[in-house]
Amino acid sequence: MTEAQVENRALGPKRLRDLPLYLTRRPVFLTLLSLAAILFFLAVTGLSRIYHAQQNSLGTRWSGRGIADLQAHRYGTAVTDFRTALLYSRDNYSYQLNLAEALLGLKRTNEAYAYLINLWDREPENGLVNLELARIAVQKHETDQALRYYHNAIYAIWPGDQETERRDTRLELIDFLLKINAQPQAQAELIALAANLGHDPSDQARLADLFLQTRDYEHALAAYRQVLKSDSHNSAALAGAGLAAFQLGRYPLSEKYLEATVAADPRDPESAAQLKTTELVMRMDPFRRQISAAERARIVVEAFTAAGARMQSCSVTSSTTQPSSSKQSLSDAWTKMKPQVTEPGLRRNPDLVEPAMELVFNIERQTSATCGAPSGPDLALLLIARLHEGS
Repeated sequence: MTEAQVENRALGPKRLRDLPLYLTRRPVFLTLLSLAAILFFLAVTGLSRIYHAQQNSLGTRWSGRGIADLQAHRYGTAVTDFRTALLYSRDNYSYQLNLAEALLGLKRTNEAYAYLINLWDREPENGLVNLELARIAVQKHETDQALRYYHNAIYAIWPGDQETERRDTRLELIDFLLKINAQPQAQAELIALAANLGHDPSDQARLADLFLQTRDYEHALAAYRQVLKSDSHNSAALAGAGLAAFQLGRYPLSEKYLEATVAADPRDPESAAQLKTTELVMRMDPFRRQISAAERARIVVEAFTAAGARMQSCSVTSSTTQPSSSKQSLSDAWTKMKPQVTEPGLRRNPDLVEPAMELVFNIERQTSATCGAPSGPDLALLLIARLHEGS
């Protein structure tokens, strides 16, 4: 037996005696190693959190500066602020959106568009992003795209007061539609706006003005009357209501509002001129109810005389050297009928009232087409003709 074997044999019993001690110490050792690993992980996590907190704090600080600069219209400085903020939080949605707004302030539309379209891909329901994209599309004369983004913005998610943001967006869309002369679409948007608008006089006044621009006189009149319920002396609303009623051919109602307008503001020449025309329409209409035969005859003679003078003036000022066949025909008809159109003659033959006035109306229509818009009694007669068309 070798010396090594002898030594191992001698140590064998000792190792066996030490084995229980080893087995008891090993779990303790492993536990210590695990605790050390956990402590190391916690330390790294803590340091990471501290680092990210510092990054977020710096990003927030620079973003705050950027917002202040943006509100003060210091767009160049704001761009620098938000770019710096993005160094600490590259994917922050708000920082990118604010940066895009600052770039728009600098008229760097293409750069702003790149940010906005990326933000739209991330959140297509964001109201402000859609609104800014709509404005860019307006600048580029991309009408379909502008309408798409405006409608997205109207029905999108907005922070804060959503109803106010949506209302203001719809108003901006209506202004755009009016600028491109899309009257029917503007009317549709105004009707949708009116359905969700309260009774605040200033809101109703703006709504009425917009309806007036779209030539939706019925809705304009209703909105102006809503304003007047709160402030019966509002001169702008009185003037607007008078104009709307005038355009609708409701001359007695128009007269009422226009009289109040002129009384409240005698320096309003447009309302004064419109009131004068309204009074002429009501005075020169021979078909209105509750007038005597003598009064009707007098009105017809006045109208017939005015139409003859208008025809003569139009023939002189017309650029055409020779009168057209229609003009000549009207002139001949007027000359032929003239001896019969007298007050005694009309009282004896009341059936002549309608053909006489039909000739007057034809003369006013023809001269209006060839010699331009009439004024005074001729304008009143043209309006009376339109009032009784189809009757």
